[in-house]
Amino acid sequence: MADTYSTLTMTLEGGDVTIKLRPDLAPNHVQRIAELANEGFYDGVPFHRVIPGFMAQGGDGGTHNGTGGSSKPNLKQEFNKEPHVRGVCSMARTMDPNSANSQFFICFDDARFLDGQYTVWGEVTDGMDLIDALPKGEPPANPGKIVTMKAS
Repeated sequence: MADTYSTLTMTLEGGDVTIKLRPDLAPNHVQRIAELANEGFYDGVPFHRVIPGFMAQGGDGGTHNGTGGSSKPNLKQEFNKEPHVRGVCSMARTMDPNSANSQFFICFDDARFLDGQYTVWGEVTDGMDLIDALPKGEPPANPGKIVTMKAS
């Protein structure tokens, strides 16, 4: 049986971001994020795409430039009715809805046009100011990095 996780702590250079995990919405995606976090996959990984008013994307522990993912198989989509609003954490993917792997994004603002097309797996409950402060760009000149990330 898979471990049950409820919280993800992402340490950035300025402090900790607490994310409430939502296995009720996307159990396989939560399990993947938690597994990769606890394996140290995300440690040192930059936010490679940070668009003001939209979202911050990271999680490419392979190439660190947004073109890669983990060595684990891609996940089947777990689209749900949770809206993409400020603080929501969702999985990045290619045009294939079943291509989510390790990359994720955190919404800065309402992005309801993504609803039902991307898998929501969590929400920031503390430290959103640290996400807001990430250097902007695609990619940022000096990207913010995840120092460590652990699930509990």
